[in-house]
Amino acid sequence: MAKSLYETLEISDNASESEIKKAYRKLARKYHPDVNKDKDAEDKFKEINSAYEILSDKEKKAQYDMHGDSMFGGQNFHDFTRSHSGAGSADLDEILRQMFSGGGGFGGGFSSQGGFGGGNPFGSGFEQQKPNLDIHSNVTIPFNVAILGGSHSVSVNGERFDIKIPAGVNTGEKMRVKGKGHAQGGVAGDLFLKITVADNPEYERDGNDLIKKFDIPLYTALFGQKVSIQTLEKEIKLKVPKNTKNGQSFRVKGMGAMDRKTKTRGDLYLKANIVLPNIDNLDEDLVQMMKEKLPKE
Repeated sequence: MAKSLYETLEISDNASESEIKKAYRKLARKYHPDVNKDKDAEDKFKEINSAYEILSDKEKKAQYDMHGDSMFGGQNFHDFTRSHSGAGSADLDEILRQMFSGGGGFGGGFSSQGGFGGGNPFGSGFEQQKPNLDIHSNVTIPFNVAILGGSHSVSVNGERFDIKIPAGVNTGEKMRVKGKGHAQGGVAGDLFLKITVADNPEYERDGNDLIKKFDIPLYTALFGQKVSIQTLEKEIKLKVPKNTKNGQSFRVKGMGAMDRKTKTRGDLYLKANIVLPNIDNLDEDLVQMMKEKLPKE
């Protein structure tokens, strides 16, 4: 019986839990898109992640060990992921989730001809298709919750409850909340939420980096001074050097958004906005001296 999930992780089909984890980490580092710039690296990285998600789960692994590649319509896992990658990684994750959802048989999975259908791929009498109790909805979350993580209240299906938002989520991502779908016969579906992150007038997000403008008076720009800046997390002190230019950026490491794949944070870039004084409010002698002394070019 072919078992290509193990081939994907380059291990034998009797590999131990620690061997599976070790192989996954090695391959994930090798094919991570931030490290490997090959055009196929991202697809390979997703394939490795999907294989590990199955083999690292005892129940899913037991299902796969019993049925092998027949769960993928007889295709090996590489060909299976390629044939469904056009639908997007989120849809492929949903397909795999349904295939390995348990409950006896594989209703809603792939048929023996490789098509997505409601029958049992092993033809053993599980012909009745289960009702789809899942709910798909949209949710808008505050900018600071998206960056730092936290709880957010949602109202779905006549019920209000809090959901846990992981740090670093971005607009367009989907999250699954187990057991919050429709209920029928003592069984509840899941809630799938498509996330929109609300804008924040003080911040701009560039990947995992954040950009924030901060005001400084002309005196500070010319002669330098420490200034206090309120960030999403806390108030920080920034040393502004003399002769700072308008728009000049200062990098604060590790205070950006979380990269949920690498578990590392981006940086915060603070851009100086020099606030000029109102010339009418300055001392007349100072104004006159400035007219005489300041360079005109």
